[in-house]
Amino acid sequence: MDRANSLSASARKSNVSVPFRTVMFSIVGLWLVYFLLISARGSMLGLEIQPDLLWRRAIVCAFAVFITIVLWCILRLFEQRKRWILFAVALVAALPGAFAIAQVNQVLFTSLNERLEQKYAEERGFTLRRDESGNLLAEIDAPQEWQLRNSDDFGPDNPPVITFVLQDAKDSGQKWYPLIDAALSRYYILLTWSALFIAFLSIAQAREAERREQKFRSAAKAAEIRSLRYQVNPHFLFNTLNSLSALVMTGKADRAERMIQTISRFYRHSLADEPTSDVALIDEFDLQKLYLDIEAVRFPDRLTCEFDLPDDLKDARVPGMILQPLVENSVKYAVSSVTRNITIRVSAREEFDRLVISVSDDGPGLPEGAPHGFGIGLANVRDRLEARFGSDIGFTSAPIPGGYSTEIRVPLTRHG
Repeated sequence: MDRANSLSASARKSNVSVPFRTVMFSIVGLWLVYFLLISARGSMLGLEIQPDLLWRRAIVCAFAVFITIVLWCILRLFEQRKRWILFAVALVAALPGAFAIAQVNQVLFTSLNERLEQKYAEERGFTLRRDESGNLLAEIDAPQEWQLRNSDDFGPDNPPVITFVLQDAKDSGQKWYPLIDAALSRYYILLTWSALFIAFLSIAQAREAERREQKFRSAAKAAEIRSLRYQVNPHFLFNTLNSLSALVMTGKADRAERMIQTISRFYRHSLADEPTSDVALIDEFDLQKLYLDIEAVRFPDRLTCEFDLPDDLKDARVPGMILQPLVENSVKYAVSSVTRNITIRVSAREEFDRLVISVSDDGPGLPEGAPHGFGIGLANVRDRLEARFGSDIGFTSAPIPGGYSTEIRVPLTRHG
């Protein structure tokens, strides 16, 4: 229980984050798109693509990339918290960053904007200037009629112009309006990236949760397969020890010694593989040959074995010892129940990309009153097949003319 709790706690505490490469691609991509859109908009408004515009805009976007990386570093501190906390942090942290980007933009473009404004004014016949107080003035030539009517008011130091105050230096709000307007547009972009990052984070955490769930599911499935596999070994050992005891008690020491050696080879072979792993079909056939060699010591004149394994199926994969209960049933209910010779046949074939394995005998068939399934044997085989392949299996066990046959149909796989 403690170990399970620690595993659960470690799973909750595992830090799942968006890969750095994905973060940088999203940040650079976002501001690159912004750079291209702003340049395209300026071109559509009649602004020429000038180097002075491009390098200033590139510096602003590079600084925006830096600010967004800082925002990402802040969000990373809260990425394991609830989503609403992450959104709240983004709302707060993006605001100073937006003003910083807007301020850099204003510093870089102030002189350029003034030149563009002067050019615009000259093209339309008026001039722009600032007086000693910092007021922005627009001056246009006075109309000819107005000059003639007020000619006494003009002189060399007082040209005939009309002056308008476009921006009052005392009005501090006008200084902040462009900065606030630029900051709000950058604020929206930063929030857009924050939402994108949170979406990436949610996807990464969902994938990690799915991977962790799959890992736990696989561990549970492996435990189930291991448990089913371990049911086979004690059952077989019980039968072989009974047979060995019978040989010893009847004074057949040489046959008992041969059985002990074969049992040793059988267990060395069967325990070599991990209980949850698949084995090559040729190894499974070899294992059953060893088992029948053991039983041949008990029934030297009553047991004949036949194995049919095509060369192209030798590397097919099956659960280890999956045929053991089937072969045991043939020995128990066919060989040991009669006095004549019984042939047990184990064969494999391929049908429509499926592996078909059959274990049959020419014994008396289903014993009178015997449960269909012979105890845990067939139920164990079916459970193991379903644990390994799911419902995509075929499993039949029934009497046939002149004997009994069990057939397994599973997907044909050639890799572990």
